[in-house]
Amino acid sequence: MGSAFDGPHSIRPEGTTTAADERGLHSGNRYNPRMIPSRRAGRISANWLILIAAVAAAAGLWAGARWTASRPSLPEMTSVVRYPAPRALPEFQLARSDGKALTRADWTGRWNVVFFGYTNCPDVCPTTLATFKQVWKLLDADARARLRFDFISVDPARDTPEHLARYVAFFDPDFVAATGSDTELTRITQALGLVYSRGEPKDGTYAVDHSASVVLIDPQGNQAGVLRPPFDAAKIAADLAALARSGR
Repeated sequence: MGSAFDGPHSIRPEGTTTAADERGLHSGNRYNPRMIPSRRAGRISANWLILIAAVAAAAGLWAGARWTASRPSLPEMTSVVRYPAPRALPEFQLARSDGKALTRADWTGRWNVVFFGYTNCPDVCPTTLATFKQVWKLLDADARARLRFDFISVDPARDTPEHLARYVAFFDPDFVAATGSDTELTRITQALGLVYSRGEPKDGTYAVDHSASVVLIDPQGNQAGVLRPPFDAAKIAADLAALARSGR
């Protein structure tokens, strides 16, 4: 069996001939030189390549300068790892513990601090929420009006709206709690760079592994950064207060 390139449209090394070519040569036939593509055909000169590269580089610098000039100037952060550019997020719909919907639109108009966990979490979740309870106490009323903390459960089967409402109210009544289907939870967690997975049920219960990071959403509804443990309440409060004052 021949190669996939064999047959009437096969490719031969330049300068080689076949039996059919030999017959054509002996019969007086010759290839028309115009039938053979010139090695120069389609080739761009080095000068043109340099010119194109220079124009592209200049355009990139111009665009970058315009983007930098238009990008809001934000205060320096000590606890928040800010991204070079905000990351756009997909549309999603979750259910809040108060019966309202939580969508991407609800993350606009203010800075949002969002943590994903579950109420049966033995350590990471209560510790994180206790830290942000301290953070909220360190913020003044004006700052809290420009900020919001959302706790989103990745265990909707056990974390009913009523249970979520009681859980977050223990830490702070201003905190928002929500959950949703795995389809919606997976869509938004993957977009935020977070993960979660449920273990196999054992003795009527199960554990849920999840990311311990807290994400920061800007007033345009985009992911602006992330906070990673260990968390320092005083430093986080200072960063959030500065963001609230920036008004962006």
